[in-house]
This record gives sequence, structure tokens and C-alpha cells, in this order.
Amino acid sequence: MADSSTLVSETGKSLLADSSVLDSKIIETSKENVFRATVLDVEEEMPQIETRVVLVQEAGKREELLKALEEIKMPYIKTDTIEELGDSDSPEFETIFLVSDFQAPIFSNLCKADCRVIGPPVVLHCAQKGEPLPFSCRPLYCASMLNLVLCFTGFRKKDELVKLVTLVHHMGGIIRRDFSSKVTHLVANSTHGDKFRIAVSLGIPIVKAEWIYKAWEKRNEIDFCAADDDFRNQFKVPPFQDCMLSFLGFSDDEKANMEEMTEMQGGHYLPVGDERCTHLVVEESTVKDLPFEPLKKLYVVKQEWFWGSIQMDARAGESMYLFEKSESPDFKKSVSLLSLSTPNSNRKRRRLKETLAQLTRETDMSPFPPRKRPSAEHSLSIGSLLDISNTPESSTANGETPKSCARPSKNSTPLPLKQSARWQVAKELYQTESNYVDILTTIIQLFQVPLEKEGQLGGPILAQEEIKTIFGSIPDILDVHTKIKEDLEDLMINWTESKSIGDIILKYSKDLLKTYPPFVNFFEMSKETITRCEKQKPRFHAFLKINQAKPECGRQSLAELLIRPVQRLPSVALLLNDIKKHTAEENPDKVTLERAIESLKEVMTHINEDKRKTEAQRQFFDVVYEVDGCPANLLSSHRSLVQRLETVALGDDLCDRGEQVTLFLFNDCLEIARKRHKVIGAFKSPHGHTRPPASLKHVVLMPLSQIKKVLDIRETEDCQKAFALVVRPPTELNNKLLSFQMTTEDPSKEDWLKMLCRHVANTICKADAENLIYVADPDSVEVNTKDMDSTLSRASRAIKKTSKKVTRAFSFSKTPKRALRRALMSHSATEGRSPSSNESYIGSRLTSTSSLAGVPSPSLVSLPSIFERRSHTLSRSTTHLI
Repeated sequence: MADSSTLVSETGKSLLADSSVLDSKIIETSKENVFRATVLDVEEEMPQIETRVVLVQEAGKREELLKALEEIKMPYIKTDTIEELGDSDSPEFETIFLVSDFQAPIFSNLCKADCRVIGPPVVLHCAQKGEPLPFSCRPLYCASMLNLVLCFTGFRKKDELVKLVTLVHHMGGIIRRDFSSKVTHLVANSTHGDKFRIAVSLGIPIVKAEWIYKAWEKRNEIDFCAADDDFRNQFKVPPFQDCMLSFLGFSDDEKANMEEMTEMQGGHYLPVGDERCTHLVVEESTVKDLPFEPLKKLYVVKQEWFWGSIQMDARAGESMYLFEKSESPDFKKSVSLLSLSTPNSNRKRRRLKETLAQLTRETDMSPFPPRKRPSAEHSLSIGSLLDISNTPESSTANGETPKSCARPSKNSTPLPLKQSARWQVAKELYQTESNYVDILTTIIQLFQVPLEKEGQLGGPILAQEEIKTIFGSIPDILDVHTKIKEDLEDLMINWTESKSIGDIILKYSKDLLKTYPPFVNFFEMSKETITRCEKQKPRFHAFLKINQAKPECGRQSLAELLIRPVQRLPSVALLLNDIKKHTAEENPDKVTLERAIESLKEVMTHINEDKRKTEAQRQFFDVVYEVDGCPANLLSSHRSLVQRLETVALGDDLCDRGEQVTLFLFNDCLEIARKRHKVIGAFKSPHGHTRPPASLKHVVLMPLSQIKKVLDIRETEDCQKAFALVVRPPTELNNKLLSFQMTTEDPSKEDWLKMLCRHVANTICKADAENLIYVADPDSVEVNTKDMDSTLSRASRAIKKTSKKVTRAFSFSKTPKRALRRALMSHSATEGRSPSSNESYIGSRLTSTSSLAGVPSPSLVSLPSIFERRSHTLSRSTTHLI
């Protein structure tokens, strides 16, 4: 293969030879260059050689290069041709040529002359870092691959490999022909070969050749580093590159999911039996034999290989996951008889076989070690691991007893053949507690510990924040219940009717109160995180597929296992009630059980109350994140979100008519926000989580004490689902009328208005909340919803918004409409007409502007009389409202 051949450049130097010796010399020379000083010999002083930089052609015209050389105190000269520099070979100077274009003919001439050549980014980089120029025997254009050691595999075209190696050297990288632990990146053109397998096992990043080309395109960026994770991950080799997969024995949904994942991971899928197929993935639980004789080049693997490759983000070794045909019934029978007759020798042979197999597949790496044979005791408990509904009758019918009860103890007493009902229920409590501890152990050992493990192949599957959100206080819960299980086990071993079960629960009630609320309160968030990560992160999806298929999980998903802590305390309370029923009145444990049950109820009540507070806090933060510019004083410990309502504005006071407005009703205030016209990009946290952009814009945060009246506008053909609020801000002398139209069916308008009035009454300390609601006609308050949903109306509103933007941009003297109406009202007042109650209504929306009251306008002569007639009609119909 080409990756093991030696390539020679135009200058005759080997490009792909192991350059470790040369690199060490470069480093030593660089150190001498960095720590430039006078070296004293024993007898005489060595002559000092001055280093200078020659700026060739275009490089001498760039002012930033001259300034950078002055900052690092490097002498320089300018030249257009090499011939002008007569003393370039002078022993008094160490000359470094600065060339802007490594494709120019002068660059080739300098390379042939074996001159030191650098590019402008090197000088700018050293000036930025305050470092001297590095020494390199090869042309060095930039430092984007400095300290990177690369190895190549799978390249068959010599010209392509020569080009890639040259670019790496120009960016400061080092090339190794043989793979070693010093290699930092493997550039692969194929997923086959020993180099690929070793890189996977060591967790070395494996990238495509495009990574080098794209890095070279960014060569002029001073702060760019090719090893940056975000940049490098764009060019990583996908797990199923060069693979053609077929799937056998899966359901249609599973098959469709795996085919989609195959394409996402760089592979292709074919129908079963296609000769081009490289891998046949088999569901080993349903497929016992293949429907055809596979070709020698075809890998027949279990589905664990498929998901394991995705999880480790690299193609796993096939030898550990090969599908084996099921043996014949006669062979199985003989093996079973042999295992029964000679268990020890059979176990030794199996261990020897596994050891030899492990030694012969050192290069076949996998993210998971081979499964160990479970012990006999563990195998017996697998069947009831996740079954908490086992009744004592089912086990005692077969004469079974708990394994722990059968263990000898110094204090144990022989149990009678027939046990009491109290003992039977106590036994069930112990069995379910033991199963519950096993479930929690499975969650931690099978899911949490591998996810938290450092040095995972392909990098961390989840961020630490996500792991904490999913598992929460599960380890603390396990610690408490392990102690409860041990105490129950000791009680069952040394059973007497006078033994107190309630004392065990009371002993750990405070620990239960401490450990359960943090988990139960955020359980919904835990499930949401699992669902989101499974959709967005293929490696986590593969991780779940692998582990959920193991027998320890009992065919249950991680989310289904995590719900067990939520169900456990109610289950324990029911069992304690059952034990109390079978406990005699004279038994001291009777009272203790009642106290234990009450303590559990207190724990569950505290959990529910804490959960309610937590949900309220989550709703608060959801509002803050959703509303851009939301006031910080909205967050308060005594405040809670009551209802959210989607509406459309029917007036121009808060925003434009017809604009979508969201009302957030809290127990003491009302947050009003409008829909944003332009949504900015999503916010990304340092942990990589993307938060949705704010879709609403803050308008006003109104205390409920400012709401004076709530108007229930009658339903007519031209007015549907409308209501209004009469409010008086503290900075205004008059009332304002805010009108809205509901756009949702839930809640109903009647329920919404009652809810709003109830909280307004609570805020202002009034008992008659119904007196805050008034019924009004649409015409009396000039409210109309007929044209809100029409296309013409929406187009008109869009034109209106555009017109306002243009007016604000180009006009500096236009009188606002509201100011004009204030002037008209002031003009009407100067004519000696006393304002009616309705004029107060309209005046509540207007603030008098005395500066405009006396401004005459010929075009508005007829408007006062028209406005007077409309306001007089409005006053007669709504006098009782204010």
C-alpha cells in the first residue's frame, strides 16, 4: 500500500519517512534559537551568528509584517529578487526568507537552494505570542498544525499523498510512516487495516483528507488551529464508511430506523442477499439460521456491532460480534448432560477458550468487554429482578424462601413449616425492596457509570450537565434503600412476630425526605432530556440500544426504569398498611407501623408540594426565556403563574391593532408580550445545549391593582370572543382601555374573566370579585373583530407597519395620531362642553397635550363635531361603568 512507501520530493528529501530524529534536532535547534545567548566554551568563545529576515517581493509591501518584525526585534531587509541579495550565503548571517505565495516561482527557487522559508502567518503568530521565529528545515507557511503528528492509511495514489504531506509540512505538522502512541491524528482513506484498528482502540481522531485541504484554505487566519474539535469533527471518518449493510430479523420500524442511522453514519444499505453487501446485521433473538450461505467476504454480525460502532463513533471490530449458528438439538442435549455431570471441568474449558480467544484478537477492539458468565446466584435472581408484583403465594406454593433467609446466621431460629400472614407480607416487602435495589444498581452500573467514564472512545457521549439531569439523586436513593434492604434482611433471618418493621422505616424517613424530592421534582425533565438526546445524539441512541437489550434491563427502556423511584414510596405505604392489618392489637409494632405510614405520607406530601414549587419555578424561567426584555423583578418567591392566554390586540395603545399578544396572568401581576417580528438565532450554552430563541417581546408588566374594571364584551356577528380591561397606570391621571380578542378555546372567555377578576380581587383585598366584571356592547367601546382574520386586513396591517418604519426613518416633524387626538379633545374642552363619562373613558386613553390645544388646522375643522357626536353616544351607553 502507498502508506508504507517512501515518497521523494523535488529536492530529493523523503517526505513520508519517520522524521522523529530530524524533529528532535529541530526542537533542539529551536530551543537554541529561543534562548539565544552567548555560549562560552572552556577555552574560547564561539562566534555569534545574527539572524535576519528577507522580505521577498509582495511581503515587503505589507506594513503589518514590518511592524510584527519590529515587535520581536528581528532585523529585516526587502528585496524583489534573490540576485539582489549578494550575501545570502554569508556565514555571518542566518537568513530567513519571508514569502507571501508558496506557489510562486521564487518559492521553488528558494526550496531548490535549500533556504529557510516562512510565510506571513508565522511572523504574525510569533508577534502575537511574543515568541521568536521557530526553526524549521522545511518551508513553514503557518502554525495551524504545529505539534500535530499525523499518520496516513488507505491512500493508493502517490500524487495525492505527496500533495497532502507537503501541505502538512507547510502548516507545521509532523509525518510518521509507522503508527505509534505519539501520533495525534490518523488521516484515513479506508476503514480497513491495522492502523485504523489501533487508532480506534487508542481513541486517536480519524479524519478524512478534506481536513488537510480545508485547513490549508484557512492558512492566513492567525488564531486558527486545525486540531480544534468543532473544525476537526466536520471531517471525521464516519463509522460505516465503505460499508454496505443488510438487516435480517428486525421489525419494519426497527429496520427503517437502522437504515436511516446507516446513511447518517456514512454507510449504505442493501437488500438481504445482495452480493455487494459487506455486513449482514442479524437480530440474534429471532434469527436461528441464515436463509442462504454467506460469501467469505461477508461479515455476519449481531446488532450489538451496529450500535457499538455508532456509540464509539468508529467501526468496531467484527470478530467479537460474529453471528454463530444455533447447534443441533442432539448437540445441545449432549452439552447440557456434560455440563450437569462435570461442571468444574466444563467451566475451566470455557475459561481457557475465552482466554485464548482474547489473546488471538488483540487488534479487534470494541467499546465493550466480552460478557462474563453470571454467577449461579445472580442467574437465579434475574427472573424476578424487575417484577415487583410477585406475591408471596407464588413463591411459597413451590416451597421457596428468600435466598437471604436461607443463609445461616448465629441468631437465626428454625422457621416453622407454616408462617403467619404478617410474615408473608413482610417477606413480600423484603422481596420488592431487594428487587428495587437491583433496579437502581442496574441503572447506575449499566447506564450512569459508563456515561461518566473518562476517556470514552469517540469522546464523551453526553455532557456532565445532561448526565446529572437524567440520573439526579439516584445514587443517594440507592444508598438509603440498600440500608433498608439490609435491615429487612436481618429482620427476616431472625424473624419473630414481635420484630418491629415500622422502626426500620422511621429510622430512614429523614433520609427519604432528603433524597426523593430532587429526583421526583425533575423526573419530567429527566425524561425530556433522554428523548431529546436520543434524537439529537446518535451515539447516545446507540448506547441505549446496546444496554437496554441486555437481560439485566428486562427489556425495559431507561425511562421506564427511572420511573421506579416515583412509584416506590406509594408501593411501600400499601405494603405497610397490609402488614398493619395482619398485626395483632397487642403487638407494639402496631403503633410503630401507623407512625411509619404517617411518616411516608408526610414524605410524599412534601414531595408533591416541592414538586409544585419546582414546576412553578420552571414556568417562571420558561416565561423569562420566551419573552425578550422580560423585567428581572418578575422573578419572585411569592409569585406563581396562573394562566397563559393567546390574544389579538384590538386597539393601538399597547401595540398595533391585529398584532398577536400573549397575556401571562400571575397571582399579582399581568405580563403582556407581543410576538416578535424578527427572531434572532438560538442561544447555545457552554455545554452545547441549544435553547430556543425568544419568540415574544416584552410590552408591559402590569400589577393587578391597576386593573379597575374588566369588560365582558357581548358576542355579536361582528365581535367574537372579545374583552377589555380598564386600567390606570400610576403615571397617568386618566384610565386606559385595553381590548383583546381571544384566539384559543381553552380556557373559555367566561372562565378566563372569572379567573382574572378573582386574582384582581385578592390583590386589592376585595371579596366581591364578581363586581369587577361589567358587560358592554361592542359599539359602545368601538370594538370590532370582523376584519381581524381577513387577508385584506392582514395585508393592510403589514403595509401599515412598513409605512411606520419608513415614516420614522425619513420624517422628523410628523405629528403622531395620538397627539393629534389629544389636541382635538383639548380643543373640545375649550369650547365649554363638560366631558361626559364616556369622554373620561376615551380620555383615559389620551393624555392632554396643552401645547397642541391651540394649534389651528384647516383640514380638521369638521372633526370636532364628528368626534363630539360619537363621544356623546358612547357616554350614554357606558355611564355606569366608571
